[in-house]
Amino acid sequence: MPPVKGKRKSVTGTRKLVAAGFLLPALVLLGALVVYPIGFSVYRSFFDKSGDSFAGLDNYIELFTDDTILTAVKNNAIWVVVAPTVATALGLIFAVLTERVRWSTAFKLVIFMPMAISMLASGIIFRLVYEQDPERGIANAVAVGVHDTFSESAGFPRARPLPVHPLKPAGDGAFVTKETVSAGTEVLLPLVGVAPAKMPSDAAPAKAAKTADGRVTGTAWLDFTKGGGGKPNVIDAKELGLKGIKVEAVKDGMVVASATAGADGTFSLPEAADGAQLRLPAENFREPYNGVDWLGPSLVTPAIIGSYIWMWAGFAMVLIAAGLASVPRELMEAARVDGATEWQVFRRITVPLLAPVLAVVMVTLMINVLKIFDLVFIIAPGSSQDDANVLALQLYRSSFGTDADLGVGSAIAVLLLLLVIPVMLFNIRRMRRETRR
Repeated sequence: MPPVKGKRKSVTGTRKLVAAGFLLPALVLLGALVVYPIGFSVYRSFFDKSGDSFAGLDNYIELFTDDTILTAVKNNAIWVVVAPTVATALGLIFAVLTERVRWSTAFKLVIFMPMAISMLASGIIFRLVYEQDPERGIANAVAVGVHDTFSESAGFPRARPLPVHPLKPAGDGAFVTKETVSAGTEVLLPLVGVAPAKMPSDAAPAKAAKTADGRVTGTAWLDFTKGGGGKPNVIDAKELGLKGIKVEAVKDGMVVASATAGADGTFSLPEAADGAQLRLPAENFREPYNGVDWLGPSLVTPAIIGSYIWMWAGFAMVLIAAGLASVPRELMEAARVDGATEWQVFRRITVPLLAPVLAVVMVTLMINVLKIFDLVFIIAPGSSQDDANVLALQLYRSSFGTDADLGVGSAIAVLLLLLVIPVMLFNIRRMRRETRR
């Protein structure tokens, strides 16, 4: 029996009304939360700071003439290029390597775990990691440990003589005796300015050096008695020797002999030191290596990108591992049978087959880093926040800072939207191509 045309129109019309009724709340929310804010931001970007006077393109001109905003644009470009690429590459490496280990699940759990931490918490963690003080910041603790393994650090960076001591400054941080020394006599080289806690752990109580014919002997010690007491230029019972301090004998500007003090501060120089001045070279007093200025102007952006990669490499790994599970193993085995190396299999088979997944990860991370804010705001100290500035942070500072200008802030928001649109269009085109296959 043929369908009745009138009823068909009625049913179709009813379904359209029902569909519109279901869509209406979503459309209202979409308009209120997305369309209206975008439209108002575009509108507000053409007005001045107060919002009363039309400014034309002045706010957009300021985006490309203000040095602070230009720094934010440059840093955003660095973020978009470096962070997604490195995070995706690490995710690919982790996903491929974990296929060959028994404890792959545990490894993936550890790598993915930072994703469970908020950006705020991660920023606080890495602010502590990058602390300049090696006793607090783990990054500098490692850097100082490695440096001191290959380069011996100075033992007494703040040591100095008092005016009553037989030493005087010689320039460049060194100290020399006020008088020349003679063989067979004892030389006293007292210093102050070294905290007892900073003394070598195996330093022994200082003692007077034994005199010897044809040799210049002496003692270098910390002329300070813990708890008070003691006399200057006198070796007291509780005073420690400056173990490891270097002593040089200098004649006419030339070093004729040198020695290193023992645990009790005593040293001995050959007869060539007779008639010379003794010098404590500057290498005894140089400041110890204090690590890398991770949050300084030159390294603050790479340091923050490192914290972002720590968080998002696990996200990339999980998505790529899911794509890798669907790769036909027959192709890999056939390539290995034909004599291909593991690198060739990886480069010519694994990566091309994972190209759609890699594109998804890259595009997702690119959109994510375009609006990065939390990590930069928390990790970068005030002294270098301008050097680490990004557009999302500048949007916040321009809109809600001490000298707020909502016109410029709205222009930055529009610029961010324009930067995201090409990435979104690329993603939509890619998804349509995938659908046609």
